[in-house]
Amino acid sequence: MSSPKVLFGFHAVGVRLKTAPQSIIEIYVDPTRRDARMRQFLDRVREAGVRLIEADGMRLAKLAGSHGHQGVAARVEAVAQARSLDDLLDQIQAPPLLLVLDGITDPHNLGACLRVADGAGAHAVIAPKDHAAGINATVAKVASGAAETMPYFMVTNLARTLGELKERNIWCIGTSGDAPKTLYQVDLKGPVALVLGAEGDGMRQLTRKTCDELVSIPMQGAVESLNVSVASGVCLYEALRQRS
Repeated sequence: MSSPKVLFGFHAVGVRLKTAPQSIIEIYVDPTRRDARMRQFLDRVREAGVRLIEADGMRLAKLAGSHGHQGVAARVEAVAQARSLDDLLDQIQAPPLLLVLDGITDPHNLGACLRVADGAGAHAVIAPKDHAAGINATVAKVASGAAETMPYFMVTNLARTLGELKERNIWCIGTSGDAPKTLYQVDLKGPVALVLGAEGDGMRQLTRKTCDELVSIPMQGAVESLNVSVASGVCLYEALRQRS
């Protein structure tokens, strides 16, 4: 069994409280915070019967590893998810919608990508083990609960994984500023993996070559590119729009 981990912030702890309260070992709250949001949160904790512990700001910051805890932290057990990407894909009934991130090492960017992937209804987020941020407390906080609900698979060889997706007839679409076709000119209604690279560097060359197709996001202003989480949102919500 994996070791307990820490979640912090109202969103991250609130989502776990909503989706898997039995996995929460204990919740820590700052007793000096008595606003309406905290009162409502405490009501939910008591209704769920989760152990509640008062802790000052210093203890919460040490527990969370951050001062952005909002007066709330929790020690939780891991929630069982699909054990592998193959297992997940075997279970999906609708055309898969996947987000592939190449070279995203900033935990804030990863958290934001997980959040937008969850919001758009993506089935999973995939990243390479050697060029990616892992799930930590900062990612969970930024993801506002999506780190608990969005499957995140870190694979040994991203190009090989893309090849395996293609064998499942999942169309791998990479994003590149120099692509001749725009995002809005491709069909995203079928099985799709949207591949995005880090801001500035973009995808690695092998990742780019492995994609079935490259598309660009139209840029009308002075900036040349979007933050990866914003670009992920643009791409995923275009897929959602087409599928709707």
